[in-house]
Amino acid sequence: MGMLKEFKEFAVKGNVVDLAVAVIIGGAFGKIVTSFVNDIIMPPLGVLLGGVDFKDLALTLKEAYTEEGVDFPAVVLSYGNFIQNVVDFVIIAFVIFLAIKAINSRKKKVEAAPAPPAAPPKSELLLEEIRDLLKK
Repeated sequence: MGMLKEFKEFAVKGNVVDLAVAVIIGGAFGKIVTSFVNDIIMPPLGVLLGGVDFKDLALTLKEAYTEEGVDFPAVVLSYGNFIQNVVDFVIIAFVIFLAIKAINSRKKKVEAAPAPPAAPPKSELLLEEIRDLLKK
């Protein structure tokens, strides 16, 4: 029973919930970046390079063939898809870099802010009250 209680406390902590939200948002963000690269960046880049569609860039290692009525597909090295994935990665890494940089600069501002003066100890307050009473 104790193990179940510990697991509940762990699962309900804010950090686990924050992590779950981050994973979901990260997955959605990855889809957006992939679409951005595939649909926005690569087509004009392909046109600039002479009408190249990066998805079609591949090196055929072995042609497709049929043997005894069985079709064997071609063996290809699809380096165009690899290039698109590298561009995806660079964009995502850059956005994460910017986000972490913003978070760190915000932390530095919070740390640099002057702390409010600490309240005097209770014994000091009590002594001040005694002093004030003695003055009266």
